[in-house]
Amino acid sequence: MSDASLHATSQDPNDFAVQISDQIASFIVAVTEIAKGDEPDSAVPFLLLEVSQLMLAGGRLGAHEDILPDERYEPDLGPEADVDELRERLARMLDPIDVYSEVFDPYEPRKAPVAARISDDLADVVTDLRHGMAHYRAGRVTEALWWWQFSYFSNWGSTASATLRALQSLVAHVRLNQPLPELDGLDTDEDLAGAEDALEEEAGRVMAEEIGAPLGLRTVK
Repeated sequence: MSDASLHATSQDPNDFAVQISDQIASFIVAVTEIAKGDEPDSAVPFLLLEVSQLMLAGGRLGAHEDILPDERYEPDLGPEADVDELRERLARMLDPIDVYSEVFDPYEPRKAPVAARISDDLADVVTDLRHGMAHYRAGRVTEALWWWQFSYFSNWGSTASATLRALQSLVAHVRLNQPLPELDGLDTDEDLAGAEDALEEEAGRVMAEEIGAPLGLRTVK
């Protein structure tokens, strides 16, 4: 893509910048709506869909040649929007399946898994995306694309990927009628290395009742 297309002011729906910004804006709006809790029984599959679609935008940014900002120093955007309410709403809605285990770098040998929270991850991703959206809406298209691409590699790409894996696993456990391991004691303040508690069916039963049954998801006999 040429510099001219990056600086284009037209809203051509086929323009790379317009498509990326539309996908990102759609994700921010969707997650904010889901967090309101109006349809809690559908939250997990809806989040699975939204994060999957966001990863398409991330993949396109990742495959694109390096995008360089117009200015050497990033323009001041003022204070960041507070995402604590979003984080708390998601945490309440997703309890008790909010915490999951993650390996940050699959290419780092013998890297122990750590505990993470879907609610924290989604709030952090939204923060990164909103930062770029502020540039985009101010007319700094190249700056926005640079930020989204840079933060995709440095933060929100890996965070969203881990969240996607957790959400996919949750839906798969329900669809395949596979109980989750016991979640008691799993906390983001603890290291999961060496945790060898016996698998329990309680967490899987709770998830199936609270998520699977209301959704009408059939189980595999």
